[in-house]
Amino acid sequence: MIIFPHPYKHFVSRGTVIKCVSEGIMPERKVRVRYAPSPTGEPHVGNIRTALFDWLFARQTGGDFIIRVEDTDQARRVDGAIELQKESLKWLKLDWDEGLGENGESGPYVQSERLDYYENAVSRLITIGAAYKCFCSPERLESLRESQKQQKTSRLGYDGKCRSLKKEKLQKMESESTPFVIRFLMPDKGVSQIDDLVRGKIEFDNELVEDFVILKGDGFPTYHLASVVDDHYMGITHVFRGEEWVSSIPRHVQIYRAFDWDTPIYAHLPTILAPDKTKLSKRHGATSVLEYRERGYLPDAVVNFLSLLGWSLDGETEIISRDDLVDHFNPLRINSAGAVFDIEKLDWMNGYYIRELSEEELGSELFDFWTEFPPKEFDTVPTFENAIEVAGLVRERLKTLSDAAPLASFIFKNEIVYTSEELIQKGMDSEQTRNLLIGAREILSSMNIFISDEIEADLRKLAGDVDVKVGQLLGTIRLATSGQRVSPPLFGSLEILGRDRVVVLLDNAIEILAGDVNS
Repeated sequence: MIIFPHPYKHFVSRGTVIKCVSEGIMPERKVRVRYAPSPTGEPHVGNIRTALFDWLFARQTGGDFIIRVEDTDQARRVDGAIELQKESLKWLKLDWDEGLGENGESGPYVQSERLDYYENAVSRLITIGAAYKCFCSPERLESLRESQKQQKTSRLGYDGKCRSLKKEKLQKMESESTPFVIRFLMPDKGVSQIDDLVRGKIEFDNELVEDFVILKGDGFPTYHLASVVDDHYMGITHVFRGEEWVSSIPRHVQIYRAFDWDTPIYAHLPTILAPDKTKLSKRHGATSVLEYRERGYLPDAVVNFLSLLGWSLDGETEIISRDDLVDHFNPLRINSAGAVFDIEKLDWMNGYYIRELSEEELGSELFDFWTEFPPKEFDTVPTFENAIEVAGLVRERLKTLSDAAPLASFIFKNEIVYTSEELIQKGMDSEQTRNLLIGAREILSSMNIFISDEIEADLRKLAGDVDVKVGQLLGTIRLATSGQRVSPPLFGSLEILGRDRVVVLLDNAIEILAGDVNS
């Protein structure tokens, strides 16, 4: 039986190293974790959840957080994908210590620039008899798979035909330049085992695992070889990755064993599920992290939310600051069960973080957001001062930053559109409404100090003087100045619009109603 390191049994203080315990005691060493995205598209929440756990663990232990680009699958490479990864990490304020422009001693940090490492590793494996050339054609392999399916064999996959090619046959194939791949020779018996931080002991029967490809015909390594080689030479101590990689454990364990290298400690993270308990996908809404930025979520809220997808502080606490996450992150509290991505919970959490901001802080967030993603509802460009004013007006009503533009659109529109019927409140007619607006215009235009408290007092007095309900007066003014039946607090809105603008808007409404009165 192969024994690999057990997970550490306890955490020591922040800024120190962690002890890894096995049958013996491994030397203390600095924690080094890596986030290894492939340049195949935008980073989704599962990717970034992994990066977040890496980052939290590194910062909690005083270790290193490394970014490594795994681009050996050249056919799936998407231009600009790595920049999107970088942009996502920067938006969430997940800084890194090596890779993506941060120099370190373990570079290069892009796999396509590390081919010498993999070639040397393959040569060594062939020399020690742990790997071999396989000349089987794609057609033969496809035929083999179909035959195994029909026969319902217990073991699917490569049958080991090229394992024991005679020297003469091997030389002939090489002399004819027959295309080949390099396969790793899996043991026929025994088990491959790890002690996973999340799932405990995981073991596989070696005889059920095919001889797998480690070097493709194009000269690029497969994920199995490259990730192991890179993790070793980069000194990676802990690997956080999705549970879809559990099936890779025997392959990676055996590669480590062949080289007589220490195996890192693994933590296979739970799948992120949609509310219907299926795997989260595009059909459930946004899955790209950058889409959440564009929708107006705050980075601290997203970090808080993602941290709870499979991990918890105590099973109850939901609002956890970034500093507290760093101080208290413990991989042993990661749950193996699937974690549900609840957008309603994210909305609630984001709203909480918004309300915790001061008016100035929220105004700054809104200004930056509107600058990067100009709202289609606005005709004029808000100033920084405008954004702060709006922040105080709408803060209590926001779930996301994008909610602010529809609420405050009337402030930045050149024209307010509505019908005369919308102006007339229940229990009133055109003439009554027009006269009411004329009275309100006279009062508001003559005010020396145009602030919300004074506006409210004068309008409430007007309602009493002309014997109409306050709601009727305010409803008409709200429509005339915003075009909306529901808007942010009216008096604050009027203050932001300013006396001159309010008077113009009331004049427009009075003119519209004049047509009804005179008809």
